[in-house]
Amino acid sequence: MTADERELGRMLRAWRDRADPDDEGARLTGQRRSPGLRREDVAARAGLSVDYLTRLEQGRAVHPSAQVLVALARALMLSTAERDHLFVLSRQVPPGSGVIDGHITPGVQRMTERLRDLPVAVFDAAWTLVSGNRLFVALMGEPSGESPRERNLAWRFFTGTSLSESGGRVIRSAGDKAAFEAEMVADLRRATGRYPDDAGLRALIDDLIGGSERFAALWARADVAVRSSDTKTIEHPELGTITLDCDVLTVQGSDLRLVVYSAPAGSDDAEKLKLLGVIGAQVSSAQVSSAQVSGVSSPARDARRD
Repeated sequence: MTADERELGRMLRAWRDRADPDDEGARLTGQRRSPGLRREDVAARAGLSVDYLTRLEQGRAVHPSAQVLVALARALMLSTAERDHLFVLSRQVPPGSGVIDGHITPGVQRMTERLRDLPVAVFDAAWTLVSGNRLFVALMGEPSGESPRERNLAWRFFTGTSLSESGGRVIRSAGDKAAFEAEMVADLRRATGRYPDDAGLRALIDDLIGGSERFAALWARADVAVRSSDTKTIEHPELGTITLDCDVLTVQGSDLRLVVYSAPAGSDDAEKLKLLGVIGAQVSSAQVSSAQVSGVSSPARDARRD
């Protein structure tokens, strides 16, 4: 076992012991007998098996994939510098300035969870869903795909599939649909300029051009824009029709997008949001699984890479 392998396990244990078990982003399991989070807590949040996390901490699994590292950084609520150090210890190259960074900092995680009365989702610069709070899952349903491509809003929209097989369905007029399409494509073109070394983004664009005539036509216009806020009407299986303001907040430095849904105080839609809170309380996960978002669907698969 090398010094880096020992250090990787030591740092994982230290970060786990340091984590605040009272933080709302932590999904706890059972009783804790020591400070911080149990292995079961971290494994559940990261979408890994407890056995695999144990082997990482003991230095017996020494080549975790980048997807596993992203999931662990999010589960342990690491800062960007700590996330990069985790990558270096694992002999992986940290995300660079030319590629999209989907890392959610502890502050953004807390903000997402503590806006508990509103549905909130976090997307990266390519509009791939990274995280969502309970009310977002209650509103739009649990995302049905595991890979980043399946979690990508543009891919789902232009290929005619939804992010979720359950939950609400956005209703758009022909004009609203055309405006959404044009804005989404222009925003993605801006992303290619900001992240020229991101192979995943380039592949997404190439596949959309080849798979959607509408996307290809809009891409040929060479428009560049930032997707802005709008109003969405959603047909929900339990709430019926609800119309919400959809504000897009951009995190400086990472281009993460916080999409926040709200309704005017005292309106019928605001009352429906309160009812959504009751539905959201029944959602078992406080946050969309980071493992699913990162495509970490099989920890055993990553273990075979050791």
